[in-house]
Amino acid sequence: MADHTSGEQYEYRVLTLSRETSRSAARQLLTEHAEYGRWELARVRLYMGGSRKVWLRRKIIRVARTA
Repeated sequence: MADHTSGEQYEYRVLTLSRETSRSAARQLLTEHAEYGRWELARVRLYMGGSRKVWLRRKIIRVARTA
């Protein structure tokens, strides 16, 4: 999936967290994705049952070819 509204393109990763996942465990998981995978938080959706769906995104970096 890519965001075409601006000149930048992103790839997305969707994580589903169950209602049993504590806030501290969710924070740790998202921190690891941000630090090591260079993901940023794009959206969080909380559902009635207590589960959460988290969308992470990161820029797609295109390498220019040198001749």
